[in-house]
Amino acid sequence: MESNNKISSKNNNVSVKAANKKPPLAAIKRLSSLRMVFGYMWSYKGLLTGGLLAMLISAGFTLAIFRSLEWLIDGGFSASDPAAIRPYFIAVFVAIAILAVATFFRVLLITLLGERVVADIRKAVHEHLLGLSPAFFESNRPSEIASRLTADTTLIQTVVSAAIPIALRSSIQALGALVLVILFKPLLVGGILAVAVLIMLPVFYFGRKVRRLSRFSQDRVADVGTMANEAYGGIQVLQAFTREPEEISRFERCVESAYEVAKKRILARSWLVLIIVALVYGFLNYSLWLGAIAVMLGNLTGGQLATMLALGLLVASSMANISEVLTILQRAAGAAGRLSELLAIQSDLPVAQDPVRLSASRKQPVQFDNVSFAYPTKPGIWALQNFSLDIAPGETVAVVGPSGAGKSTILQLLLRFFDPQQGVIRLDGHDIRTLDTTELRGRLGFVPQDTIIFAETIEANVRFGRPEASPEDVRAALQAASCAEFVDALPDGMNTYLGERGVRLSGGQRQRLAIARAILRDAPILLLDEATSSLDSEAENDVQQALDRLMKDRTTLVIAHRLATVRKADKIIVMEDGAIVASGTHAELISHAGLYARLAKLQFTDTEYKQAV
Repeated sequence: MESNNKISSKNNNVSVKAANKKPPLAAIKRLSSLRMVFGYMWSYKGLLTGGLLAMLISAGFTLAIFRSLEWLIDGGFSASDPAAIRPYFIAVFVAIAILAVATFFRVLLITLLGERVVADIRKAVHEHLLGLSPAFFESNRPSEIASRLTADTTLIQTVVSAAIPIALRSSIQALGALVLVILFKPLLVGGILAVAVLIMLPVFYFGRKVRRLSRFSQDRVADVGTMANEAYGGIQVLQAFTREPEEISRFERCVESAYEVAKKRILARSWLVLIIVALVYGFLNYSLWLGAIAVMLGNLTGGQLATMLALGLLVASSMANISEVLTILQRAAGAAGRLSELLAIQSDLPVAQDPVRLSASRKQPVQFDNVSFAYPTKPGIWALQNFSLDIAPGETVAVVGPSGAGKSTILQLLLRFFDPQQGVIRLDGHDIRTLDTTELRGRLGFVPQDTIIFAETIEANVRFGRPEASPEDVRAALQAASCAEFVDALPDGMNTYLGERGVRLSGGQRQRLAIARAILRDAPILLLDEATSSLDSEAENDVQQALDRLMKDRTTLVIAHRLATVRKADKIIVMEDGAIVASGTHAELISHAGLYARLAKLQFTDTEYKQAV
């Protein structure tokens, strides 16, 4: 058993580290993480092709307008008849019109492509995360994961919709301008290329720093969101213990940490902009100086000087744009890397390649055979040890014991949120690891101890148990769970919006909705984890009657602290420290001096206890 535990712990640790570890510096220096984004872009060849075509047309006509300066100035301005210059300007108007239309389609198609790519990435990441085991979410903060789905994908959207198009358009314009310069004044090419090299050197140097600091900055911003989410979610506890000043101070330290990282990133980026501006405008000024001398000496015409400066400006500005885009791409590479990490994480739960199909029968026994289990976050600390339990079809088995005895762990293993390090869990005689997980969980109706209510309507929350259910079925489930009275009292009835985590309902009302959800699911096996713990005595009695009707002819596993709710169980299992210490009926267990009798004496009145004995 010890060796099995080590193997499982190692596997679980690998998955957690994969989610948390920072990539090595060598990986940060590359933009290879963006390959994932390009893969999604390639899925929309129509938008991509149309956008690139529009980009080529707009870049080509931009170059044409710049190149026409020589003809306009030297040919048009020297003409004595005003009508002679009309064709030049009409041709430019036509070029501008085509440029405007091409720009419209470029912006439209590329922006749509960016939004489509981001939507697909968000869906893919979310779908992948929902397939991971709960062990991942125990070791990673959900709010930080949510930040990756929002902030990181928004940055990628900026890259696809703006940064990459700017880089491509600028590259086309710079290359086209260089070709025109070669045809026009070949001697200028050396100077332009020298300036381009001078611009790119600081880009690569400062770009690495910006990329690394951007990754750290995104992590710190995620920390800020996580802290705020925790504070708002626990606002009542925070205010009840008057911890506002400490929380404000803690949040300020987190914000300042994010600011310090951002300040370093901004400083590196500012140095980059300073160098680029100085080189670009210095080059233009030097080119204008040389051109002015050439015009004075008669080596250049005014039109040729204007064209030379315009093409030089186009090359320099394009190179500046490319350098600016590279810094954005470097930030996006960090975001894409974080998302790629999420997509690369594999669930700790192996998927059966050829799953066994369960029979259609609702009479399926459940068996725990010598099961031992330790949570991934607590390796070596056994939640269950050599646990064996047989539950016959239609039988109601209650599990009781002190907190931390391992009661809820039994349900989590049966739902296959985790796999045991040792032993086998069987449903209808089949190892649940050989079953399709969706089919397995489809046979189970679950009411958790911590009630989860979604930010939806009452009907949507109950229908979560069976989406195809009719409104009449939903209404019947609410009635059976003693929810109808408070639901009817709400202004919108079943269409009442409940807010995040059901904040508009009391704890007891939320728990009754969770029971209605399980009732609607109509699964052959019921798993009740403290299903009535948040109810008052009257509501508990009503719900218990509903559960009694629901449990008829069903296999039921009940986890309970309150022994009054399990007295009618066919069999009661008493647990302590992850092991079974006693079993029997309520009458059998209470008649013996043991843990169950001690718990009963604490919970029942003297009269109730004497009657039971």
